Amino acid sequence: MMHIKIHRSYRTKTVVAIADSDLLGKKFEEGKFQLNVRENFYKDKEVNEEQLIKLIQLQKAEDATFNIVGSQSVKTAVKAGLIDKDSVGKISGIPYALTLL
Repeated sequence: MMHIKIHRSYRTKTVVAIADSDLLGKKFEEGKFQLNVRENFYKDKEVNEEQLIKLIQLQKAEDATFNIVGSQSVKTAVKAGLIDKDSVGKISGIPYALTLL
């Protein structure tokens, strides 16, 4: 399962935070890079792959920015056509991707 949280602001674009459920609350470091999967940023609605693809497509149509962490979440974003495999980075073996549409 994965979590998605949609951050809305009247001043800026919507930010969509997506993370694998098992990564919530964990912090990963590699050299000077850090990935902090804070619950207050990522945890809201728990979804399966099919639900997440639908939500990604809806938010993509709204020109949202995406912050994606975890192998299952990244794989789903690729499947939804949001990102391609070449845009995925890793910190301590944890895949992540950021988009600015």
